Amino acid sequence: MTDVAPEPAPVPPPGPAERVGLRGAELAARVRQALYRTPTRALAAAFERMVDGGTARHLDYFMDGVVHRIRVFPCPLTLLPEQAAYLHRVVRTLHDALVRLPELYLADPEVRGILRLEPEEDAWLRDCWTPAVRARPAVFDRLDALVDYTSPVWKDTLKFVEPNLTGVGGLHLVPSVEEILSETVVPLLEAADVGLRLARLADARELLHRELADQLEAIGRPGGTVCFVEPKYELEGIDEQRRLVEYLGARHGMRALHADPCELHMHGTEAYCGDDRVDLVYRDYSVLDLAELERDGVDVTPMRTLFRENRVVSSIGAELDHKACWEILTDPDIAGRYFDEASRRCFQRHVLWTRVLSDRVTSLPAGERGPLLEYARGARDTLVLKPSRGYGGEGVVIGQTLSDAEWELALAAALADPELWVVQTLAYIPVLEVPTLAPDGALRPEMYYHVMGYASSEAGLAILARASQRQVVNVAQRGGMAGVMVVKDGEDGEDGEDGEGG
Repeated sequence: MTDVAPEPAPVPPPGPAERVGLRGAELAARVRQALYRTPTRALAAAFERMVDGGTARHLDYFMDGVVHRIRVFPCPLTLLPEQAAYLHRVVRTLHDALVRLPELYLADPEVRGILRLEPEEDAWLRDCWTPAVRARPAVFDRLDALVDYTSPVWKDTLKFVEPNLTGVGGLHLVPSVEEILSETVVPLLEAADVGLRLARLADARELLHRELADQLEAIGRPGGTVCFVEPKYELEGIDEQRRLVEYLGARHGMRALHADPCELHMHGTEAYCGDDRVDLVYRDYSVLDLAELERDGVDVTPMRTLFRENRVVSSIGAELDHKACWEILTDPDIAGRYFDEASRRCFQRHVLWTRVLSDRVTSLPAGERGPLLEYARGARDTLVLKPSRGYGGEGVVIGQTLSDAEWELALAAALADPELWVVQTLAYIPVLEVPTLAPDGALRPEMYYHVMGYASSEAGLAILARASQRQVVNVAQRGGMAGVMVVKDGEDGEDGEDGEGG
C-alpha cells in the first residue's frame, strides 16, 4: 500500500503590512509604466513646460557666482495614504522629542556633555530660554531620512540621519516641483492609466504660514509683520526666503519683510526693520553667527530681544540641532529617563544609532556597553563619520569606501578637531530607477540615490526628495529633485490598512 502524502498546510494570506508593501511597489511600477507609455511628442512638450515652469518659479541656486538650474525629474515618487499617515506620526514623534532638548540640556550634565555648545551659545541659550519660550517653543524643522517606499518592509527602511531645526531648506522648492509636475506630467500619467489619480501632499509654504500665524496669535500680535532674516547679501545657495516672502504676501496678504540681521534696530522696546515694526522673525541665522556680528560691532540687541520674547521661529532651542541629538534619543539610559515607551520604540526603530566620537564607554548598536573607539575602529564597514554640525554632506566619510589605514586616519583627525564629530550606523541609501527626460521627449532610465526631508506641522507633512548619483546626496552633485505624491484613496484598487509589522 502506497502512503499518500498529506495535503500541504494552507499558506496564510499576506498580512496588512505585507499588503501595503506590495501595493507600494505595484503603485510605483504602475506610474513608471504610464510614463513610458506616453507619446514622445507629449513628453517633449512637457519637457519645455517643465523648463519654463522652473524658470518662472526660480528653481535655481548660486554657486561660485554662477546660477545653476535645479533639475526636476519627471516621474513622481508615490505614497499610499496609510504610508503618508505613518510617516507623519513618526515625524511628529521625533519633533516633539527634539523640542524638549533645551530643557534636558539645562537640567542634565550628561546631556550637556553630548550636546556641547560653545560658551557664547550657552550664554545665549540661558539668557533667552525664558518662561515665554518654555511655554511654547516655536520650532519649524525638517528631519532628513532614508526610506524605500516600494519595499515590502518599507517601515524598516525608514531611518533618520539628521535633524534640521532652523532655517530649513526646500520650503519653496518642494511645492514648486510639485506644481510643475502637477501641471505637466501628472495629466499625462493619468491619461495613460485612466484609473490612476495622484494628489499633492501638504504645501510646505502653507505649513510654514500656519506656524507663523499661530505664533503671532500666541504672542498676542495676530496679523503682525514677519521678518525673514538670513545672510541676505551672500550670493550662494538657494534664494528661498525672498520667494517665501513673495508667496506669503501674494497668497495670504501677510506683511513679510526680508532682511539681514544688521538691518534690524531698536526703537524703544520694539525691533524695527527700516520704518516697519517687526513682530516675529523667521530666521536662517545661527547664534554663533550673531555672536560674530556682535564682535564686529553690529548691535544684535534686536535679535536677542526677539529671542527672549519668543518672537523667533525657530526659537533659541533650535541651536541644539546637531547630529549629536540622535545620541540622546538612541542611548537607552538617557531616553529611558525622559521619554515614554512608545516614543522609545519609535526612536529604536527609526533613528540611526549615533554617538559623539570620543574615548569613552557607551551603549553600542547591539545593546551591550563597550569602548566606543575600539568599536569604531573595528566596525568601519558599518559606520559613517560626520561633523556634528555639518550640512550639505560636507565632511561625511563612509567607512566602507576607505581602507583600514585611511579610516584610522579619519578617526584620528576627527578626534583632534575642536569641533565635534559623530559616528553613525551606515544605513542603506535607496537606489531607485529614475526615468530622465530629454528635450526631444526621449526617456532614459538612470539609477540615483535618494534622500528624503520631512517638514511637518500637526496639520500635515511635506516631503523634500533629493536624488544624486553620489552617496552623499546633494542636488549640486549630479542630482536633482523628485516630486512625492500620494495616490487618492481607493485608486490603487484596495482599501489600505496600516499594519505595524512591515
